[in-house]
Amino acid sequence: MAVVAPLLALLWALPGLCRWLARPYYPLSALLAAAFLLVRKVPPLCRGLPSQREDGNPCDFDWREVEILMFLSAIVMMKNRRSITVEQHIGNIFMFSKVANAILFFRLDIRMGLLYLTLCIVFLMTCKPPLYMGPEYIKYFSDKTIDEELERDKRVTWIVEFFANWSSECQSFAPIFADLSLKYNCSGLQFGKVDVGRYTDVSTRYKVSTSPLTKQLPTLILFQGGTEIMRRPQIDKKGRAVSWTFSEENVIREFNLNELYQKAKKQSKPREEGPEEPPAVPAAASQEETKKDK
Repeated sequence: MAVVAPLLALLWALPGLCRWLARPYYPLSALLAAAFLLVRKVPPLCRGLPSQREDGNPCDFDWREVEILMFLSAIVMMKNRRSITVEQHIGNIFMFSKVANAILFFRLDIRMGLLYLTLCIVFLMTCKPPLYMGPEYIKYFSDKTIDEELERDKRVTWIVEFFANWSSECQSFAPIFADLSLKYNCSGLQFGKVDVGRYTDVSTRYKVSTSPLTKQLPTLILFQGGTEIMRRPQIDKKGRAVSWTFSEENVIREFNLNELYQKAKKQSKPREEGPEEPPAVPAAASQEETKKDK
């Protein structure tokens, strides 16, 4: 049973893994993350490399390289404690592995370090992480349509995500927000998104910072009657974002989505049924009434 369960999990995740491997971002990132391991361990590549080992074996790690790799493992484990999605876990592994690779290559030979750093910069500029393209019930706003849509029907409750495509946190949250929209979207509770990286006046109007070092991306705002009711992450008195984890459970709990959904469903029923028509008066009865009136 201990062997069957992991095999079943692997088979279940196989289509997703195939889709990942079909995108160039992940295989190239994995290659860069394992570059030093390949150079140090593969015999045709490791011949002639300097080594501080007592036996002088150039195809094995010395004690300093082992320390750096152990430190990398500890950092990845600490960072992944707050990760939610698989993409976040893999992104942390790739990022810190590249940093460790750069240190190891510079320690080995400054020319190899410069070459590796150049490859990382070229990869960063030419290969972007794939965006979420799955199913969703989300309306995308522009700078001209967001205010109009929020004010159109005061009975509709909106949950709007303010995002930027360059933000890795926004990319990780995209499938979670899409899944929430599939579960909770109805005529009285709707989901929207606006790209504040593209529409900077929207970020100014709704006070969402788009700085590269900001902790306000993504930002979720709940609108009722066209008015902001709450947002996450919250902003303290100094204008800094209060740390908040964008997990599905946190969004459901903090925004009280179950209660909002039930209220929206109850409010939408009368609108869907329409106003009741008055009962038709029989022709004979109407004629008698007219005679009495006469």
